[in-house]
Amino acid sequence: MQSRSKALLFWPVLVLVALLDVATKAIAVQALSPQRVPHDPLGNLVRFTLVYNPGAAFGLHVGPQSRWIFTALTIVALVILGRLYLATRPGDRVRVLALALVCAGAVGNLFDRLRSTMGVVDFIDVGFGDARWPTFNVADMAVSVGAVLLAWVLWQEDRAIANGAVGGTSAPLGGVRPADQGDLV
Repeated sequence: MQSRSKALLFWPVLVLVALLDVATKAIAVQALSPQRVPHDPLGNLVRFTLVYNPGAAFGLHVGPQSRWIFTALTIVALVILGRLYLATRPGDRVRVLALALVCAGAVGNLFDRLRSTMGVVDFIDVGFGDARWPTFNVADMAVSVGAVLLAWVLWQEDRAIANGAVGGTSAPLGGVRPADQGDLV
């Protein structure tokens, strides 16, 4: 996979997942209002419950400025992820996919934070009876899957470096190769 073909995987995944997130949130807001009323068409295991999260994952909240603090943190994270993308070697499709998923989820939730003072729209409610996982959305799933996949890829790269198989690894975070600059656009 050439540098250009990295973009042929990265951008469609990012756009598709971000659009899916925006669309499902719009449907949730229309179909599940008012807030905090569970709808259980799939039984008690998976319910749909509209909530607005003004904080971050698992309801983490840092006061009245949470919206702007988490917006800034998301932008910083996207810059770091962009650098990781630029440092990704041609042919590393799994790493490109992982980065696209994390970026798509970050963009989806960032869009909510910028769009509304109410917070990020969450609506997927999983659990048994009163034992429930925190409510989440498509963007959260993309970030979670992408982050686990990225951690695995980076761990494999570290193992390869430790074992002397440097040829199959990507450039380090600060080591963006000139040929890759501009792929992000």
